Amino acid sequence: MGFPPGSGRITADVVRIAAMQGGVRQRADALIEALWPVLRHDTAWLGLLDPERWALETVAAPGHTERTRRHLTSSAVMADVERAGMHRARRPFRVFECPVPVAELASWTDYFAPVGLAEGVSIPLVTADGRYLGLLCGHTESATPLGDEVIDLLVTLTPLLAQVVDPLRTLSSMTGMVRDAVAGVVLTRSGGFETLPGLPCIREIGVEPSSVRLVSSLLTPGRSMARFLVPGRDGLTLVTALACPPEPPGHHRALVLLSPPPETYGLTRRELQVLGLLVEGRTNAAIASALRITARTAIGHLEHIMLKLGAESRTAAAVRADRQGLYVPAEFLDGHGEGGPG
Repeated sequence: MGFPPGSGRITADVVRIAAMQGGVRQRADALIEALWPVLRHDTAWLGLLDPERWALETVAAPGHTERTRRHLTSSAVMADVERAGMHRARRPFRVFECPVPVAELASWTDYFAPVGLAEGVSIPLVTADGRYLGLLCGHTESATPLGDEVIDLLVTLTPLLAQVVDPLRTLSSMTGMVRDAVAGVVLTRSGGFETLPGLPCIREIGVEPSSVRLVSSLLTPGRSMARFLVPGRDGLTLVTALACPPEPPGHHRALVLLSPPPETYGLTRRELQVLGLLVEGRTNAAIASALRITARTAIGHLEHIMLKLGAESRTAAAVRADRQGLYVPAEFLDGHGEGGPG
């Protein structure tokens, strides 16, 4: 295996870009520029897979016409990707190596060839742990294909190229905001979940993903964080939900992290139930009805809660509970009777 001249400098540039702060679009632009000495591309395109729409979301498309840019966001592109097997490939391939004749691909015949593009390379963005993220393509007006030594370099760089634009990269860095996180997942647009690299799935510590789907209703516009308690295998667990930045491909909605419960100030489980309903804005009568207790008993619980939290009012108790993660959502009322919070 041989590499082209300057490979060491290009590799160092990609490593530097992978360590860059900022958004994925900024890193994608820098990556495409850094690869120019070996790709010699006249146009380039980097698209990230939105698995729920089964489409590639354009992150960068330097050199392409506006007409082609619009096409690159269409479902027709994914049809060509599937036909050519580019979503299954695990190594770069040049246009002349395409598994199907390029004349059968609408993207090539209707958009690339008419503007004078004649060759190029498609690089599947596959992470070191095997996740397919999308495609990086560079095309040239020259019909001379890239040499084998360039392809060898791209094969070696592929996991690093994927790391540069990995949508989960920013989210993984956000886990540091919850210092004692023991598990996590990423909530998606459709209500599904993706595993977060570096942390166990929440199911592994006895919490079912379905129990944290209410994150979507809590992260209302203008609110970037929510905290609440859910029942787990070993008692209550604190859930911290952080809204995902609006980064391509756009299907990630919230980073959901689990950690040990906070200080509960001696609140019983019943009092945590009452406090949860208070956070939700329930009246004394509504709290009593939800818990099947008398209004007098509900008021007694509220008085004990305010005393334990050092709160002067119902509102102050609700605000403190919401901020400190002492909120138990009403849907978890069943099975939480009197007793300690553990």
